Amino acid sequence: MSTVTAYEEKQIRAANDSGRVPVVFIHGLWLLASSWDSWKDLFEAEGFAPVAPQWPDDPESVAEANAHPEVFAHKTVGQIADHMGEVIERLSKKPTVIGHSFGGLLTQIIAGRGLSRASVAIDPGPFRGVLPLPFSALKAASPVIANPRNRGRAVPLTLDQFRFAFANAVSESEAKELYERYAVPGSGVPLFQAAFANINPWTEARVNRRTLDRGPLLIIDGERDNTLPLSMARAAYRLQKKNAGVTEFVIIPNRGHSLVIDSGWREVADTALNFVRRFASTT
Repeated sequence: MSTVTAYEEKQIRAANDSGRVPVVFIHGLWLLASSWDSWKDLFEAEGFAPVAPQWPDDPESVAEANAHPEVFAHKTVGQIADHMGEVIERLSKKPTVIGHSFGGLLTQIIAGRGLSRASVAIDPGPFRGVLPLPFSALKAASPVIANPRNRGRAVPLTLDQFRFAFANAVSESEAKELYERYAVPGSGVPLFQAAFANINPWTEARVNRRTLDRGPLLIIDGERDNTLPLSMARAAYRLQKKNAGVTEFVIIPNRGHSLVIDSGWREVADTALNFVRRFASTT
């Protein structure tokens, strides 16, 4: 049974009808696909066909999401990755894939399946083999993983928790604006899957790092990211740089986990766009 929604079908048809190379944007926990709206406009203006799938059962708006948080519960890494794969397989051209946070983990999973022509993983979630676990990452995840019952729940962040996990590198007023505009509850399952990936040999939080069809990969990380700090991104890069495809790593100075949605998003988007232009034409 297909998991592709009417909202996604509309984007897929538009991308296929355009004849352009698609760029698939994958959001992470505590955000919706609408968090990519500025990026979609930029990449469309540059000649690509943007597609921003939802996670399964995502509501259409932040207001709806906060009114019905229960819809986010029980979404696993494997379930979401399979959904993204189904969306991509309906595209007439192999896409570039760009993801943030857990969307960055999903981007690397998709690349490992050979489904993308180039990939950009921004502040990516960890996979099996990524060993560093800094205190700030534990603190950022603590609203979920501190209570084992949260594995089966959808967990919202308070403003203070969002400020630490996402918006530590912006002003207090911007942090509040981002929280009100973008923050939604997040499924507890992916955080538990990532936290225990290195002791669970059957974990879904794994990446095929050696596939020859992976394509070029860029990992971007914010220098001040509390949720997925540099040591975790560097570890992901080191594990994948031996792949036959191009593997690159870029640090964005003085930026936190909100780097794809805050006032400095364009610097990050241009970094991703420049990489994509090197490896994927628009037609």
